[in-house]
Amino acid sequence: MQASPDGARILVVEDEPGIAGFVRRGLHFEGYEVDVVMDGPSALRALRDSPPDLLILDVMVPGVDGLEIARRLRAAETAEGLPATPVLMLTARDAVPDRVAGLRAGADDYLIKPFDFEELLARIEALLRRTRQQAQTQHELLQYADLTVDLTSHVVRRGDRLVHVTAREFELLALFLRHPDQVLQRNTIMHRIWGDDFYGDSNVLEVFVGNLRRALEANDEPRLIQTVRGVGYVMREAPGAP
Repeated sequence: MQASPDGARILVVEDEPGIAGFVRRGLHFEGYEVDVVMDGPSALRALRDSPPDLLILDVMVPGVDGLEIARRLRAAETAEGLPATPVLMLTARDAVPDRVAGLRAGADDYLIKPFDFEELLARIEALLRRTRQQAQTQHELLQYADLTVDLTSHVVRRGDRLVHVTAREFELLALFLRHPDQVLQRNTIMHRIWGDDFYGDSNVLEVFVGNLRRALEANDEPRLIQTVRGVGYVMREAPGAP
């Protein structure tokens, strides 16, 4: 994929030709450079050989399914110290457990088929806008306890351990670190992170907080993101933590 001066490079992984063609034509019209692959192994090769600015990923593709593609992408980014590629997952499965599985696999957003192109476009624009804003952030380190977040390189460390998070998880973590020991109400967090671009489930915040906790506590480190029941969350060391 070669980037045009007007649009980002987008990789679409979709095995239904009608949907793939519909998405490709619409995004080309909007000025994006688009590549389409229709199976998992081809998607993994494309991600390795020509990393896109954004990945649109169907869950049910042959060879390697979308959930496994997302997991392998995040693992490779962690191993190589690369910034997280925004991932928008598409699926006909609309049950809450399916959406939770997609977010936990590494998706930043989730769109149910059938979908309106305008909504797809709005979600793409929101993900790319956040990624570009983060890339333009001046060099700044956020630190709390043994947690360090570099806003320029998007590197997260817990002590000496490199922690991998998705683009949306990074944004959420930075919000907590900018307000240490301050209880953030749930509605405040949703507005700051998702704003008017959010159309999803009410439990999406819990899913992302759970993802962050698993990443930050992978080596049984003390919990830093505490739940304040009925209110929201706070970045705070647990009582008795060393």
